[in-house]
Parts: sequence; C-alpha cells; structure tokens
Amino acid sequence: MTRSEKLGHFVMLCFSALVAGSHALGGLVAGDMAPLPLMTLRFLLAAIVIGALVAIGPGFRGSDFRASWRYLLAGGIFATYFVLMFEALKTAPPVNTAALFTLVPVFTAGFGWLIMRQVTTGLIASALAIGAVGALWVVFRGDLGALLSLDLGYGEAVYALGVVAHAIYIPLLQRLNRGEHGLVFTFGVLMGGGLLLLVLSFGALIAIDWSTVPLRVWLVLAYLVVFSTAISFYCLQFASSRLPAAKVMAYGYLTPSWVILWELALGHGGPSPTIFVGIAVTVVALLMLLRRKGAAAYASTR
Repeated sequence: MTRSEKLGHFVMLCFSALVAGSHALGGLVAGDMAPLPLMTLRFLLAAIVIGALVAIGPGFRGSDFRASWRYLLAGGIFATYFVLMFEALKTAPPVNTAALFTLVPVFTAGFGWLIMRQVTTGLIASALAIGAVGALWVVFRGDLGALLSLDLGYGEAVYALGVVAHAIYIPLLQRLNRGEHGLVFTFGVLMGGGLLLLVLSFGALIAIDWSTVPLRVWLVLAYLVVFSTAISFYCLQFASSRLPAAKVMAYGYLTPSWVILWELALGHGGPSPTIFVGIAVTVVALLMLLRRKGAAAYASTR
C-alpha cells in the first residue's frame, strides 16, 4: 500500500467518525429546536463557510450558476435527508439511525442504475447485502418477529425515508453536475437547500425566542457546520482522489461503531450485547469492500 493510499484510508476513518458525530450530537439537541429552523441555520451557515473556501480557492465563474434549478433540486433532496434525520433523533437511538445509514449504499446502487445506469459488481452486491443484514439486525434488535412484522419505531421509520432521500441524492449529483468544481457545486447545493428551508421555516424562525436557545444547540450547530460539512467534505474529496470508490463508500459501515464510541464518550452508555452482533456483520461488509485491491463500486456507466 502506498503512502498516498494510507493517507486516504486515515482520512476516511476521520470522515466516518465526523459523520457519526452528527448522529450522536444531533440526539442531544433534537428536542431543543424544531428540525426545519435548525437545518435552515445549518445549511445557510455551511454555505457561508464553503463559499469562503471557494473564494480563496477556485473562485466563482458566471457559468457555475447556469440552470440554477439543479441546486434547488439537489439541495431540496439533501435538506430533506437532514430534516428527517433530526426529526427521527427525537425518538430513535443514534445507534439505530447510524445502522440505517449503512443502507444508503444499497439504495444508492438501485437509484444509480435508475438514474445513471450504473451496474453494481458481484463483490460489491454481496458486501452491500451483508451490510444490510447487519443494519437490519441492529434496527430490529435481533428480533426476527419484529423484522417480519416491520415493527419499526416512529423515529426509525422517519429516518428510513431520509435514507432513501440520501440515496437518491448521490447519483443525482453525477447527473446534475456540468463540470463545476466540487466546492462550487457543494456551495450551490447548500445555498439551494438553505433557501428552500428558509421559505418553509421563516415563520418558525421569527417565532423563536433566541435568548432561550440552549448553548448546546449553538455548539452542536457549530460542529455540524464546520466538521460535518466543511472538514468532512474535504476528507471525502481528498480520499476520493486516492482510493477506489468502493473503498471510500465502505467506511460508511463504520458509522454505527463510531456512534457507540461517541455515546460512551458522552456518558450515555453502550447498547445491549445483541446489538454488537449486527455491528460485527457491518464490519464484515466493510472488510469485504476493502479487501480487493482496486475494487470499484460500480461498473462503468452503460
């Protein structure tokens, strides 16, 4: 393994830990502010951060904002995911939402075929199926009866819809991007989603007594803006240029394990021993995706 590849793996470890932090920390403030206004602030502030990075980096071009409806569409879908995530965290344990997050690659494979005609290889399909089994084990607490009856809690059911939105978003980006720099396109998505959220949450934002908003909300919001957006985006861009797509995607399977560590660090205790069976299965899926040198997530678009 080259030094560049080692750096790519290290950066993706950091990325998966940062993503897990949004699940664990989001659960702390889910009841302090409604999801719509909270995500409005998150998107608009993140757009300012990314916009500053664009200004000091590649810069903006007039052609970057042609067909601006693309940013509204992608931003709206991305915002839907986050709003549903924070609504789910009102009642769903962070470990459960993190487990459901590992289903994103499965749904992405399906939507990738529908939107981009991307074909998943046999190795990747097997790993995704194993990862899905592990995720379902965690969400349904190893209870086969609950799985067969689809006995999902409210939070898990809401987040499952968010997972579908996230899975649509990934191949949609490939379809909508017209050669814009990654940072520029991310700025457009965040601004588009932020403006849509602002329209929907304007009344709620006006009605908030900002003097009563707990400090923890601002701290979590700062984490979401700086770490879950700016730094994690850089990690993803850095690793994507050094590792095959399958290996980048594989690190999503570490999210439940990282969430457990986050929960322990926050003093919330660990999950029941049964949950660790599902976590172990998702780690097997991770190893399958990492083991083959040069593996690719999808065959070339047909």
